[in-house]
Amino acid sequence: MATVLPVRPNTNSTGTTNSTASRTLSTQHHTLSSNSDSASAHSHALYEHAPAQLPSHRHISNGLGNGNGVPSPMTRRRQRPIKSQYPANSTEKHVEYILVASFDIDRGSVMEHQYPGPVGGDEHMLAELMLPDQTHLRSQDWTIFFLHKDAAGEEDDEMKRRKKRRRRRRRKLGEDGQTEAGAEEREDVDGDDGDGEEDDIDADDDYDDSSDEEAFDGPPLVYVLNLVNTKQDHTVKRGAVVKAMAVCTRHSFLHIYKPLLLLALEQYFANPAIGTLAGLYNAVNAMDLSLMPRLNSYERFILQSSDAKDLFLEKFEAIIAQRMAGSNASPSNPALTAPSPTMNPSQRARYGLPRDTHELESVVPYAGIPIPVKVPTALLPETVGDFSLVKLITTFSTPHTASPQPFAPTHPHLTTSGALTHPIIVLLNALLTQKRIIFLGHNLPSSDVAEAVLGACALASGGVLRGFTRHAFPYTDLTKIDDLLKVPGFIAGVTNPAFAHKTEWWGLLCDLGTGRMRISNRIEAVSPIPEGVRFFQQPGHLPSASSSTAGSAASTAVTGISALAAAGASLSAGLGGSGLMGTVISGDATGDVAFMAGVLRAIEERHGEGAVRRKFRRWVVKFTRLAAAFEEWVYGASMLVIAPTPSTTHPPPSPFAAADQSPSLSASSPKPVSNSNSSPASLPPEVLTHGYVFPTPQSKTNELAANATRIEGWRSTRSYYNFVQDTAASYPRRPVKSVDLQHLHDRLAKLRLTSEGSGAVYLAICQVVRGEREVEELLAVVGGGVWGADGGVQGGALQGAAAGGGGGVGGQGQGLFYLGFGLFHPKVEVREAVAGLLGRVREHEAGRHFWVGVGRFVQGARERVERAREARVRDAEEKAEEAAGG
Repeated sequence: MATVLPVRPNTNSTGTTNSTASRTLSTQHHTLSSNSDSASAHSHALYEHAPAQLPSHRHISNGLGNGNGVPSPMTRRRQRPIKSQYPANSTEKHVEYILVASFDIDRGSVMEHQYPGPVGGDEHMLAELMLPDQTHLRSQDWTIFFLHKDAAGEEDDEMKRRKKRRRRRRRKLGEDGQTEAGAEEREDVDGDDGDGEEDDIDADDDYDDSSDEEAFDGPPLVYVLNLVNTKQDHTVKRGAVVKAMAVCTRHSFLHIYKPLLLLALEQYFANPAIGTLAGLYNAVNAMDLSLMPRLNSYERFILQSSDAKDLFLEKFEAIIAQRMAGSNASPSNPALTAPSPTMNPSQRARYGLPRDTHELESVVPYAGIPIPVKVPTALLPETVGDFSLVKLITTFSTPHTASPQPFAPTHPHLTTSGALTHPIIVLLNALLTQKRIIFLGHNLPSSDVAEAVLGACALASGGVLRGFTRHAFPYTDLTKIDDLLKVPGFIAGVTNPAFAHKTEWWGLLCDLGTGRMRISNRIEAVSPIPEGVRFFQQPGHLPSASSSTAGSAASTAVTGISALAAAGASLSAGLGGSGLMGTVISGDATGDVAFMAGVLRAIEERHGEGAVRRKFRRWVVKFTRLAAAFEEWVYGASMLVIAPTPSTTHPPPSPFAAADQSPSLSASSPKPVSNSNSSPASLPPEVLTHGYVFPTPQSKTNELAANATRIEGWRSTRSYYNFVQDTAASYPRRPVKSVDLQHLHDRLAKLRLTSEGSGAVYLAICQVVRGEREVEELLAVVGGGVWGADGGVQGGALQGAAAGGGGGVGGQGQGLFYLGFGLFHPKVEVREAVAGLLGRVREHEAGRHFWVGVGRFVQGARERVERAREARVRDAEEKAEEAAGG
């Protein structure tokens, strides 16, 4: 099958167009065979003139094509139909239930209507949640809460659908001569959960993890967005009428329904009938989100890591082209055509490209009014609603900065930098170590405490860890306290000040009104001392007074671990209190002080909500890698990381072997490979290391010792075990298994390597990063940046080189900065391999944004390397011809 899209003219580093390549592509006819049926081949001519509304694609450079019309792996994979996150033929509803509750002076909170049927459970409890405390004092309020709805029937239906898809896979693979065992293996790693087009299989569906990862801890939550209105009416007993309307959805972007709820509740006040609910229910479920492409985990992270508004625009182009093909397209034979310039303008507007690919704009007609909504394209786990981390951080940072108050008591899991640990770090530690947390908002709207709870969940998750929202209660009250206390490590939002006086109910109290946090004097003590903490009290593992390398995370004076020799309450100071051993930690051993300074600086400079979320995501990623290094050193092994495992035998041939071994690729790489999981003989031992990169052995001791109590506290929590499960589940879908790309990139950035050492790292990266999926994993690595000595991401000379790119843009890491250094390596084979790698990155739909960010200096260097390579190949060919002729 073939995807026909407009041609994007290639531009070199000077901004000029490669007219020869453009003319070649605009007139060449490509015949591409389908992976599922080699007999069904279609020839299409690429459009010579791109429509005004659809940006064109770049041509295939020598980093991808072979110069003979054979598409590269990256190009060939794009021929598959793009799947939608929310297919038009899906039976899943955007909104499952609509509820209406009201307050009666005689009966209290009453549930008036549930449409289209009862939700189930205690109706009175639901009504109380929909009508929060003191709601009569405000004309309007919003609340959010979650329902753990039994999904046994839904799980049975899903199992039937999976069995049906498995039978289809077996039948289809059998037609291609593949065994049933191969079909079983493919099913085990397939991540598709949908219907319809997901039944079709391509050669690389093993890596399709674009659907949400399977939840190990239960069915998806039902998110409830609730609006409460109070209207003054002197004809009723209390002088006011209080009603609430809520929508129940499985989608975490429930904030998009706010304008619809505002209109619907006003209509319900005027016409309190079931028909009002039916109108809203039908309107929201008619919302068309089928033009939102499905992204895999790497693509979601890349999109979240960049502010570029046209990132992955090609996916929107392709899915629009599929839709505009109309009834002539089918999953097995999609007649994909681009929009015609002569098409009706209204029809073109219907399939218009988004102005910002981070969100899909749609319209919900309701009550004769078109309501615009913006749905996020890429949502990370534990992200619910439209909370603001900037607001949460500012609430607790401002009082702490103006008048620091030491925590009393302290706790080794929470106050990892002593009694003056920053409140946000204390909150992070409390979330990671599964303490009971309450956000109190006395005399504040319940929406404020709900947003704080949701923001806290995202803060500790970073899109990496799970298990916070499932045990979160964005709003609750005293009537639910018995049920609340049965939940270990809950995160709850309340407005009743009585919670502040019950210190046995919580471990950390966050007062939104005052901006202060309190650690309960009845919090569970740490006893006995964990083995990992005792490990760093032994000779040979004690932190040193100073780091041997400037720029390490423990560059300040450190004379030992304090307060770790005593048990129970005497551990209260963690790493920052006065200890019985006469040792004191000074400076910023954990790096948290510098990290929070960087976060506050980003807020002051108005970098935006996205930049702040990216900083905390990097903090969580660093923490998990530190924890893995901690376990491997202290306990000898870790389940948090899977070490590189090159196959003991040669890998099976790649389906793109012909393209991989093209002359152009052979010339640009000294040893091209056909599969990212290379054999051991092809990778030197020095590149098979993994894990967090420490500049020196002493810096490793200092940093792991500083984080010992925090890591030990995390190791017994549900987020820890969820992360272990997620690591194991995602490994079969990981494109590069033979090396740790993050580790190799960090070695280039953080260590002073010899030319031989850096050359081995560059060649290893170039060898395993060949196809589109491998490039995506590499972009996810470089997009995350490198953790520096200042507790944040190290700056680079290329930062700010170009706006709109995923790399090189301030607050987004260094992008391709450290890979670009390979263009200046003394060995020619390394320079040419890196040039080929950057060529493949440049032709990737997301990599082109990173390539723009490297600046013209690196772009010019790559051109010089390519010209030198071409000259060398040309000379070799001439000499070979002369030798043959002589």
